[in-house]
Amino acid sequence: MNPLRDLFLLRPDVVFLNHGSFGACPKPVFEVYQNWQRELERQPVEFLGRRYGELLREARGALARFVGTHADNLIFVPNATTGLNLVARSLRLAPGDEVLSTDLEYGAMDRMWRFVCERRDARYVCQPMPLPLEDPAQVVEAVWSGVTPRTRVLFFSHITANTALILPVAELADRARRAGLLTVVDGAHAPGQVPLNLDALGVDFYAGNAHKWMMAPKGSAFLYARPEVQELLDPLVVSWDHISLGTSRFLKENEFQGTRDIAAYLSVPAAIDFMAERAWPAVQAACHRLAARARRELCAVTGRPPLCPESDTWFRQMAAVWLPASCDAEALKTRLYDEFRIEVPVNEHHGDWLLRVSIQGYNTEEDVAALVDALRAVL
Repeated sequence: MNPLRDLFLLRPDVVFLNHGSFGACPKPVFEVYQNWQRELERQPVEFLGRRYGELLREARGALARFVGTHADNLIFVPNATTGLNLVARSLRLAPGDEVLSTDLEYGAMDRMWRFVCERRDARYVCQPMPLPLEDPAQVVEAVWSGVTPRTRVLFFSHITANTALILPVAELADRARRAGLLTVVDGAHAPGQVPLNLDALGVDFYAGNAHKWMMAPKGSAFLYARPEVQELLDPLVVSWDHISLGTSRFLKENEFQGTRDIAAYLSVPAAIDFMAERAWPAVQAACHRLAARARRELCAVTGRPPLCPESDTWFRQMAAVWLPASCDAEALKTRLYDEFRIEVPVNEHHGDWLLRVSIQGYNTEEDVAALVDALRAVL
């Protein structure tokens, strides 16, 4: 029995291999979250009117240390999607300008950029990535072959959603900086799954979730903006600016958005402590080994090649495998849950289908075996 399993609220009758979608919050962190909510309700005026700025400042400080930057470079947002929308809607794209991306991006973010570009008469360009990936330089060159004189923004994921691949962020950011392009990174799956030093990465904007692999409560995420580009951002919600303890326009305009429950944000330090108290790097390493095993065994069942080499350079705690071309993917997903009680996502990519496995500290070898056996039975 996995000793971490009892620390989560997950239903015991479900094999939960989908931490990547919405995360799962440990009981001790969830208790902190509920305590913050109770404290808010005991004296709402004191909490939101007098303590709001200081409480957020302390929570941002803990988060900033965890992701490798200064607290003044971060704001809390409910999810990475909100943070990326703030950036995309702020950038002054001119008619004919181009936002360059890859064809591995999360569908909601593709939709966001198309929405913004259509209203600015700009272009959103998705550069094809040559799967399987073999070398980080291959990714950089594939992306860079889409750069034109009209390219203004480079947008890509740190870890892709459907294919679960780690992209070479620092290398892409460095090349973009030298070319005068802004870099916007979707880091939804990275915090808590890979070590982060945002300042060292050299990106301009980076949105990450705390409620996924950091295991904070739902609705806790952040947007990072390098100090030199913070002035480019406009708030999504215009409200008071005197409640923030920050001195920068970035903090003053974005930290207070009217009445809202900030308990999830204030619980992020508890999630960081939860990992620190349990030697989380060792847990992550064990999860990677189990994810690699799952990938090998699933590829043996499907008969299809892997998306990348078996290395933590390319994947950590999530792994995606191609399903057979003849597979009815939607029926497969339904049967895996209805018949075998296995929660695992099936995603489409250019007319083909992928099954993505997430391995968190509560997962076991028995969970993987159950999935492999069920997939073999269904196929």
